[in-house]
Amino acid sequence: MNKESFLQNTEEELNGILRPFQQKLNRGQHLADFLKQCIRCAIRDDFLQLDELLRTKMAENVEQEKALTDCKPVFDSLREYAKKQVERYRLEFIKDLNRLAEEAGLPVEIDFPRFSVLKGIDGEIAFNKRITTINKKILKSIDPRRIVTAALRVKKQLYDRPFDPHKFIDGLYETYAKISKMDNISPGNPVPIQRFYLKYVISLQSKTFFTNMDKSKFRGYSLEQFGVDLWRYFEAGIGGASNGKKLRLDPGRNYSLWLIDSNGERRQISGISFLEGET
Repeated sequence: MNKESFLQNTEEELNGILRPFQQKLNRGQHLADFLKQCIRCAIRDDFLQLDELLRTKMAENVEQEKALTDCKPVFDSLREYAKKQVERYRLEFIKDLNRLAEEAGLPVEIDFPRFSVLKGIDGEIAFNKRITTINKKILKSIDPRRIVTAALRVKKQLYDRPFDPHKFIDGLYETYAKISKMDNISPGNPVPIQRFYLKYVISLQSKTFFTNMDKSKFRGYSLEQFGVDLWRYFEAGIGGASNGKKLRLDPGRNYSLWLIDSNGERRQISGISFLEGET
């Protein structure tokens, strides 16, 4: 065996020995970090986060670790304590959520267990399950701090970007006109909203995307964003498209999409059209 082969084999053997040892050390460090986090929460009496931590798989892993079996009775007593504190906190929860949202500049409306933050951002709190749902995304927490942070994240995605209502409505009309011509639909008659939405998303793509269909160059445009942009257009009060045509959304259940209408209500919309001098 030459020197290079010998050294390479030695490296592989040592790595084989080190790998499981390192994995064991990493696991131990993760468990230790988790315990430190629980200790910090207990010291601060942060019962909301403590309740969340003690419901996780990591807490179960700590209890099953041979060197940490003494943690189980302590965890059990902390679970009971945190559970009672959370149930008592239910009465203060709405006040804290209102206060934190106001401090963050979020105009929240609460009709417990439901709440809304701007049009198109809706949530529901399952207190007993310790779960909050915001726009169908699940947050495994009822901590108002985390709820406000999650709502801010959704707001940033949907609202904190440049929006030109004139450009938006003209783009919608162009898509409507193309589909009407392609499908031989008479002017003013509705176009199926699902087909319209897909066609509009395609219209937003750059020429570069159509050259090689590179996924990284695809411009995503969610249904949530479409609904919010419709509302921002209605709220702008600019009237119709540049050619005077007025947007109309037809309610319906068949092949519909949940969008926001001119009254700010979330409705099932089945068709979209542009009319001459009508609303």
